Amino acid sequence: MKADVLLGLQWGDEGKGKIVDVIAPKYDIIARFQGGPNAGHTLEFNGLKHVLHLIPSGIFHEHIINIIGNGVVIDPMVFKREILALEKLGVNPRKNLFISKRAHLILPTHRLLDAASEAAKGKEKIGSTLRGIGPAYMDKTGRNGLRIGDIFSPDFKKKYDFLTEKHKQLLALYNFQYDLKEHEPSWFDGIETIKQFKCIESEKYLNDAFAEKKTILAEGAQGSLLDIDFGSYPFVTSSNTVCAGACTGLGIAPNSIGKVIGIFKAYCTRVGSGPFPTELNDATGEALRKAGNEFGSTTGRPRRCGWLDLPALRYAVTISGVTELIMMKADVLSDLDTIKVCTHYNYNGEKIDFLPYDLTAFPLTPLYKDFKGWKTNLQKMSADTIPAALENYIRFIEQEIKVPVSIISVGPDRTQTFDRSGVLV
Repeated sequence: MKADVLLGLQWGDEGKGKIVDVIAPKYDIIARFQGGPNAGHTLEFNGLKHVLHLIPSGIFHEHIINIIGNGVVIDPMVFKREILALEKLGVNPRKNLFISKRAHLILPTHRLLDAASEAAKGKEKIGSTLRGIGPAYMDKTGRNGLRIGDIFSPDFKKKYDFLTEKHKQLLALYNFQYDLKEHEPSWFDGIETIKQFKCIESEKYLNDAFAEKKTILAEGAQGSLLDIDFGSYPFVTSSNTVCAGACTGLGIAPNSIGKVIGIFKAYCTRVGSGPFPTELNDATGEALRKAGNEFGSTTGRPRRCGWLDLPALRYAVTISGVTELIMMKADVLSDLDTIKVCTHYNYNGEKIDFLPYDLTAFPLTPLYKDFKGWKTNLQKMSADTIPAALENYIRFIEQEIKVPVSIISVGPDRTQTFDRSGVLV
């Protein structure tokens, strides 16, 4: 058996949580492989809306094992809040949620360092979610971090104090005011909650699962254009959001990867700072934001909105070897007479169809192709009543990207999902 990988192909917020929830019944195991509580995977079903930050999106299916992989950074306070919220909904995550012992911890001082660093950047800030993600990954790569396995060590508190003292020295350089005592009690309460769960060598568990012919879905967070190596650096996240991140974030071999499922919106959004070639700073952009309820599920910040960017989408597909596409939020475009798609850039006087190294160093103008809008309430359509204009839009994307669109989503609920190929749903 091989593991399928599900990725966001834009700047995050593509709708990964919904799709994982929809296709989860096909899998025995759902495993998060990177990121942390900066993720916000929204699921809606039976009139219920729930946002997951750390816990994999298969948690509402009792028969599915959910794993937080070694590539994830975990804030115990956020983890405990998620567990309590799930239990209020009648879900018992202790039955089917496992945590990698190799996953790193976000300390209270990581959050403080994140806030201090962002404040010091002033106008040059990158738009961090201030969840402590970057500082936690810095300690990981600097070989200073604390991991889930450490919480069972008799000298865990000693290790915690040592790292915290180092962080205090850094905070003093920022001249940043804080009261650590406000944060530590709830953090250690979160540690006690984590101890109630099965903490495992997840790399062994997953490779044993392959031998047992179990099906696995690797769930990505954020989006490909936020990848630390291949995204719009430095306005990126601190982990590898592309397909390769599933291997390092779960401990599975490259030849264990099966399908690579890429999710994108029928338009583009971005939260925070950074280049956005097709951004619409006008009434159309505001209309998209309103129709799509484009506000961050983690931060609540309004998302910047713009037209679909095919050079950027093609780039993300290529980097990860995407084999199938899923298009989200086609319904948000329903009121538009004309829909534009960026097919090329005019970059420093040259027409190109790829994402350049630096989107800001030289003049860049998106070049568009116009499409007739479908002017139909897609949330009320059935699988056999897809408007011709929407089908034309989808086929153009398939021709340009050379990857089939297997699923389209036309609303937030599980039921508002249509399979075009018979492959996934």
